[in-house]
Amino acid sequence: METTVNQMFRNRVRKYGDRPAVEKKRNGKWETATWNEYYGRSRKVGLGLYAAGVQKGDRVAIFAENRLEWIYTDLGTLGIGGCVVPIYPTLPPLEIAHILNNSGARVLVLENEAYLSRVRPVWKDCPALETVVVMENVPSGDRVLTFQELMEKGAALHQRDPALFEALADAVEPDDLLTFQYTSGTTGLPKGVVLTHKNVMAELRSLDGAEPKYGYEEDHVVGFLPLSHIFERVPVHFYIMYKGITKSYAESMETLLEAIAEKKPTIMFGVPRVHEKIYQKMLMTIREKPAVVQKLFAWAQGVGDEISRLKQTHAPVPFGLKFKYKIAYALVFKKLQEVLGGRIRWFCAAGAPIAREIVSFFNAAGIFVLEGYGLSETSSGVTLSNLDDFFPGSVGRPLPGFDVKIAPDGEILIKGDSVFSGYWQLDEETREAFTEDGYFQTGDVGEFREGRLFITDRKKDLIITTGGKNVAPQKVESLFKNNPLFSQFVVVGEGRKYLTALMTLDPQSALSLAKSHGIVESDPDKLLENQAFLKVVDAIVAENNQQLGRFETIKKYHILKDDFSIEGGELTVSLKVKRKVIHQKYADVIDGLY
Repeated sequence: METTVNQMFRNRVRKYGDRPAVEKKRNGKWETATWNEYYGRSRKVGLGLYAAGVQKGDRVAIFAENRLEWIYTDLGTLGIGGCVVPIYPTLPPLEIAHILNNSGARVLVLENEAYLSRVRPVWKDCPALETVVVMENVPSGDRVLTFQELMEKGAALHQRDPALFEALADAVEPDDLLTFQYTSGTTGLPKGVVLTHKNVMAELRSLDGAEPKYGYEEDHVVGFLPLSHIFERVPVHFYIMYKGITKSYAESMETLLEAIAEKKPTIMFGVPRVHEKIYQKMLMTIREKPAVVQKLFAWAQGVGDEISRLKQTHAPVPFGLKFKYKIAYALVFKKLQEVLGGRIRWFCAAGAPIAREIVSFFNAAGIFVLEGYGLSETSSGVTLSNLDDFFPGSVGRPLPGFDVKIAPDGEILIKGDSVFSGYWQLDEETREAFTEDGYFQTGDVGEFREGRLFITDRKKDLIITTGGKNVAPQKVESLFKNNPLFSQFVVVGEGRKYLTALMTLDPQSALSLAKSHGIVESDPDKLLENQAFLKVVDAIVAENNQQLGRFETIKKYHILKDDFSIEGGELTVSLKVKRKVIHQKYADVIDGLY
């Protein structure tokens, strides 16, 4: 049995050799590496780092967008026994300095001069940082190397000692450090989650132990989530290596659909925000069509929903309904399949809640949305639905190897070999993270129904009004975000008499909605001053309120002009809302609602 990522990598290289392993589109062209090239380049990087003084257990940080040099650095560092510290490309200098200092990284491998300029102001405050390696050629200088120079040093060392890299890789044990995954966190500075080779390999075996299997070596994946995120790095990057699957990295989020159409993937991994945008774009497009097309779409959705409900309960599908679905697929759903390459079996959604309506929409088109749940502290995936046992709204059943239970207060508790050992240099936080009998306390609230896990909220996010009502804000927010009009929706009400909301509107959807109500306007910002349009928004809020309990309804709201963003500090790098930041930033607006 493979017990380290190094063993797994070398075994896949031996098995697949000159078959394409990974590729990345840059400047309009695909850069491809076979399994042999993947290994050879990773070996050069690893030995280059070794020549620069990196020893077993030392930390090497990576600060870059997705590119082949990222994964060469990842596997090269692990091959010499190092520990990889991913840094999100969007982080500000203060957090970059915190991660470099807290991890004690000796080497930082970054993308280009622009990234280097963000590090230079804080470098002096990072005493452990000895060397910076720049992926795109920048004149080397004092303690700065180009990526090419690093690889040349590694190639020279390999020529002198051809057995060195394999010897270093074989010396790595299951309990050795693999990565410090800094949690994006919705408050405060990120904490370093310590993961070992044992943790990650246990996660890969858990994913592969589920039946039916999620992936096969004949599959193809188009990647677009950042490698610095645990979801992309373990269940995607490492798992597709585990299965021998070829992966193509899109050039950017803007060109994702183009890459999908070109490479025609069979499986995809994403976060709910991506699914929401596809869904909202489709609804907005339909809204601009003639009434007969809108009716056809609504009919097709109804047929698809009925099929989906029958499949959930494993009930037979009547012949008449099958015939209706063939028509619905040919006229409506086939177009969505074609946009997504035409071969996708499933599209995983994890990292945040996803609305049931969106899941049903994709399922009706024959693109099954597999909902999952996991955290950085658990090496990512803990539960995952599958094609034979799905139920929209559930994140599935626990994967093999995990012990999951619900505490008396509703908190989800987890135990297993994939669970981390602690937060780096934070002993008190580590102790607080575990129960006396060793279960990790996730901070998430959930419940089991017929063996499937349902996430109801974050423990810390629960709102308690002055009337003593407990409100799960994500339930209310998901309801409103089903409408393509709302780009973001945040419920407020802790310690208040009633609930209010801060919202942002999707500009194109707002203009389309206005047009459908006879309101002529080309500037979405001016709609926020148009009383007729605001009455339309009032009506949508009132309509959604009718689907909620009285204590859950939104009594007042404020439309913010600017959308939330990572750069603005309102979103984490995985696009989760930072509630504390929003409450502080818009305190005056919130007070005005009360």
